[in-house]
Amino acid sequence: MERRAPTDLAAILSLREFEAPARRLIEPAAFDYICGGAGEELTLADNEAAFHRLKLRPRVLVDVSDVDPSASFLGRPTRLPVGIAPMAFQHYAHPHAELASARAASRAGALMCVSTMSSCSIEDVAAAGDGAGGGARWFQLYVHRDRSVSADLVARAHAAGCEAIVVTADLPIAGLRERDRRNGFGYPETFGNLGPPVAAASDERPLAEVIGGFNDASLSWDDLAWLRGLSPLPLVVKGILTAEDAALAVEHGAAAVIVSNHGGRQLDRTPAAIEVLSEVVDAVAGRAEVYLDGGVRRAVDVLASVALGAHGVFIGRPMAYALAVGGEAGVARAFEIIDRELRIDMALLGVTRLEQLGRQHIRL
Repeated sequence: MERRAPTDLAAILSLREFEAPARRLIEPAAFDYICGGAGEELTLADNEAAFHRLKLRPRVLVDVSDVDPSASFLGRPTRLPVGIAPMAFQHYAHPHAELASARAASRAGALMCVSTMSSCSIEDVAAAGDGAGGGARWFQLYVHRDRSVSADLVARAHAAGCEAIVVTADLPIAGLRERDRRNGFGYPETFGNLGPPVAAASDERPLAEVIGGFNDASLSWDDLAWLRGLSPLPLVVKGILTAEDAALAVEHGAAAVIVSNHGGRQLDRTPAAIEVLSEVVDAVAGRAEVYLDGGVRRAVDVLASVALGAHGVFIGRPMAYALAVGGEAGVARAFEIIDRELRIDMALLGVTRLEQLGRQHIRL
């Protein structure tokens, strides 16, 4: 699709406002791949709606002349409690793909989680981030049916300066992504970390199923010991939605868990991530860090998550839309918006540091 005149990024005032221009710029089938969910997309919608149901309890007459939204991710200081979620094939949004995202995240002092299915290689993404200030980065891992492939990816991620391995636990097979099947969404030409596909996508076997076919459907809790042994990096388990699995993740050595329903892209009618955050936090009981992704669109969503026990959050689709609209500058604008909102909303909530937030700030 022919790219239109540049969008006035200064006129974009919220993360939601990136979506409409992104829709005009991204090929329709690729936009459906980015924005779509599983089944009837009920979980996809509820990830955002559940935040709207939460109400905040602000405190007044607090000295808020010095507000600082800085945080840390597994001990790594960041200027914001927000990271870029692992997202595959960012070249569908912009030709500079993960390189632009990494540069913007580094300059914003934010964390980026690089996907196994990134358009650009781990090494190139790391070089881009290092060239822009060396921001924190994690590597998201899909465990391949050929375990040697995964072992090699972990070694490469470690060598490239990634600071944690995030194993995605909720994609043993692909969910029912009907938009992609309807569009016959094909396999990408750009593929950063793995070799050519063993099978092409088709109307009968769309992209998500081809990707799912790479994954080891036999992966179990017992395999976490093997994963932890591949490198000295801490292991994060992504895709936790229950207290039971949160406890098992900690028992099997996870340094952190990410409360996530894969952006509503896997099993429809699972709860919104924010709805089960407290359950997971209670089950972990301080033995590991807890993060959240899914539905975060405003700073008040970030603050509600932190108040309920998250150490930070990851944002996916809005960052892809920002990338589409302005490349690196678009993602940088998204971080500017979040930073501004955080400082205003923290002051109005009556806190100056994230560690002051607690469940007393949420009307339960």
